Amino acid sequence: MGDILVGTCSWTDRALVASGWYPAGRRDAEGRLRHYAEHFPLVEVDASYYALPGERNSRLWAERTPAGFVFDVKAFSLLTGHPTREAVMPRGVRPDHRDPKVLDEVWARFAEGIGPLRRAGRLGSVLFQFPPWFRPSARAEAFLHECAERTAGWPVAVEFRHPDWWRGERAEATRALLSGHGMAAVAVDMAQTLPSSVPPVTPVASPRLSVVRFHGRSTAWGTGSKEDRFRYRYGEDELAEWVPRLRFLAERTGQVHVLFNNCCGDAAVRAAGTMTRLLETVGSRRAGRVTVSP
Repeated sequence: MGDILVGTCSWTDRALVASGWYPAGRRDAEGRLRHYAEHFPLVEVDASYYALPGERNSRLWAERTPAGFVFDVKAFSLLTGHPTREAVMPRGVRPDHRDPKVLDEVWARFAEGIGPLRRAGRLGSVLFQFPPWFRPSARAEAFLHECAERTAGWPVAVEFRHPDWWRGERAEATRALLSGHGMAAVAVDMAQTLPSSVPPVTPVASPRLSVVRFHGRSTAWGTGSKEDRFRYRYGEDELAEWVPRLRFLAERTGQVHVLFNNCCGDAAVRAAGTMTRLLETVGSRRAGRVTVSP
């Protein structure tokens, strides 16, 4: 029976900082993380998607959080086939995801950057969020196989943005594919009225970990600005829909990570707090974790 850890997809988001959720005297880099870690046992590192993580930051994150606190680190954009600006690449390295030498260099830098978290036992997972054009195909499966080889020994979670991965009969094949590579599946909550909507399925691909990411239910997904896409406040009834699904996952995996990505003002931390309270009705809380009983 697994623990359910609830958190948000950022603790440094500018809208969150400006919302007033962080109290006076705790709005510097160290104070924000310590304050966040007093409320939640899990956070996602979103900045590592935009720029390669650094060893110093990873070491400081581990030092500034209590035992048991974990970080889910988002894979760097080049490693998931997303467009990547040359300005964020290592000096003299161009952002060409087809060049083996470039990939070797970037993978090595990424591994070094998250090294302190891994050694401290604070790495919850590395999240590979693939782009909407990454659809089921032999080429995509080969890419996943390469990722699995590169991340051997790491806790890895995979989020597909193309809905065909989890539609109909394909869903079981996708689950088996991830399971064969030892990768956890990421379930999502989002608006279900769009052609690009990923169905809210809850596949179990790894006995160690399941991940659920709440993107909000804005109908501007895929068309509006970043603020438009993520500007959403979950109602308690919407979150309550997920309680039996999260219990289902906790009964089948060692740990469930629940992350709120509706990062607009304090909406994500408020939703995470509500979800934690709702989960306490089906389990017991211990050091910020909810342990589900059979």
